Amino acid sequence: MTEKKKLTLKQQKFADEYIISGNATQAAIKAGYSSRTAASIGDENLRKPAIKQYIDNQLEKLQSEKVASQTEVLEYLTSVMRGEMTEQTLRGEGEGYQTIDNIEVGAKDRIKAAELLGKRYGSWTEKHQVEHSGGVTIIDDV
Repeated sequence: MTEKKKLTLKQQKFADEYIISGNATQAAIKAGYSSRTAASIGDENLRKPAIKQYIDNQLEKLQSEKVASQTEVLEYLTSVMRGEMTEQTLRGEGEGYQTIDNIEVGAKDRIKAAELLGKRYGSWTEKHQVEHSGGVTIIDDV
């Protein structure tokens, strides 16, 4: 079993800055390395396995936290289509007062969700996939 090498504070700051900017030289400068040697230090740091692993792990976390998976999108569209979702709307109470009400998602939104799901599963396409294993002969007799 391999032991993880712990990063120094400067290396972690470098890695965090690199994730933000994608620029190793600027990340090295912001992490506190000399601007004179920042380019070579930045390049060197990106080749260190512990720093590279830290960057890869952080990017993977960001990816999974910020981006909806295909399953999540399909589940959401399905719940909209089935009318399981509500949306908020303002309702006037008179004298300038308003309250927030939860209402069912409208038919247009449910239809749109159904269309998007249909597109995903190829239900609405008029194109046909044709496979051909033989050769193609072009005759130019003009």
